[in-house]
Amino acid sequence: MTTSTARPANDEAWRRNVAAVTAASFMGYTGFTLVMPFLPLFIAQLGVTDVGEVAMWTGLSLGVTPGLTALLSPAWGRLGDRYGRKIMVERSMISFVILMSAMAYVTRAWHVLALRAIQGLFAGYGSLSVAMAAESAPRDRMPNAIGVVQTAQRIGPAVGPLIGGVLAGIVGLRRAFIATAMFYAAGLVLVYLMYDERATHAFQESSDSGRVTFRSVLAFRNFVLMMAVIFGLQFVDRSFGPVLPLWVERIGAARERVALVSGILFSVMALTGALGHHFCGKLLGRYASRLVIGGGAAVAAVGAALMSAAGAMAGLESRPAMVAVMTVASVLLGLGIGAAMTASYSAAGAVIPPGAHGTGFGVLTSASLVGMASSPFVAGFVGGASLRIVFFVDVAVMGLLAIVVHNVMVD
Repeated sequence: MTTSTARPANDEAWRRNVAAVTAASFMGYTGFTLVMPFLPLFIAQLGVTDVGEVAMWTGLSLGVTPGLTALLSPAWGRLGDRYGRKIMVERSMISFVILMSAMAYVTRAWHVLALRAIQGLFAGYGSLSVAMAAESAPRDRMPNAIGVVQTAQRIGPAVGPLIGGVLAGIVGLRRAFIATAMFYAAGLVLVYLMYDERATHAFQESSDSGRVTFRSVLAFRNFVLMMAVIFGLQFVDRSFGPVLPLWVERIGAARERVALVSGILFSVMALTGALGHHFCGKLLGRYASRLVIGGGAAVAAVGAALMSAAGAMAGLESRPAMVAVMTVASVLLGLGIGAAMTASYSAAGAVIPPGAHGTGFGVLTSASLVGMASSPFVAGFVGGASLRIVFFVDVAVMGLLAIVVHNVMVD
């Protein structure tokens, strides 16, 4: 295992390692969101004219990558333990440079789906980056190191769609995929040149960790409930990818401004999600986890309801008013989901013993990935019948989570 070759890291070395994986995560997540929020528009450019089919192909393409990643991440994790996590991150980023470049030359919707499926076979650098930061930092600085990387992973999607919307308007969606590949290439160079896998504070887990089973993890207080909450939050968070640009166009935005308006809304949602993550610690210092999680879900439900209500305003109000309503909806969705997600991970982490952290957080990550993978599929197929139904489902899911957490969770 890589931990056996680790040497003590001085202050400069571990900080450089954390800076490397933070910058690489930011570049990767920014690059990804340059183009993926506008995938419905790209699918339409490939000759798919029916709105329902566009939503279906988009949902399949967005969902297949995290679905395969959820299945293969344990295997990549074991390889990372054996051969080093740095090379696993480099392997993932190299594949993304190649595949994102290839995306600029596709001619059919199924080509996009095929490339996204291949991406799922090689993805997983996000969770590996968090592990690399955690191993590099001293034990007392590990939460800070993880928090910095996670913040970068949230800020990237906040600025990516805005940059991508502008870029798509200037050079077109096809060339925007080339720009995405360049972002991944920059992240690859940063990890290769700056990260020293020998300069870590990694430590061997206690001998008790080997006896932790999947069943014993599920028995921890509130753990199964937190898995369900994390799945639901991720499900709603990822439901907008296949339908939001189509919804913006449906309610009357000019075709040439759909990418820009959608990009702004995606960026607002991601940025306020980062704020929710940041302020969650202060909320947990004043209120019980049950109230923070339930309250966050309730706020997100209101946001989804407002997003649907913007469509009802079409023809009755001005377009700026509708965009303003959708912006407020995006703020509520971002803040609610961000705070509830962080509080859920914190509540689960509080009941996981030190010897079971790897297993416990691995299970939580699987729940998140399943929500991430299934949401675009469901949103794509449901959106094929009616875009508005997607928002109704989001309201129902968030409202149900708020009620269940408030009544079932044990503080």
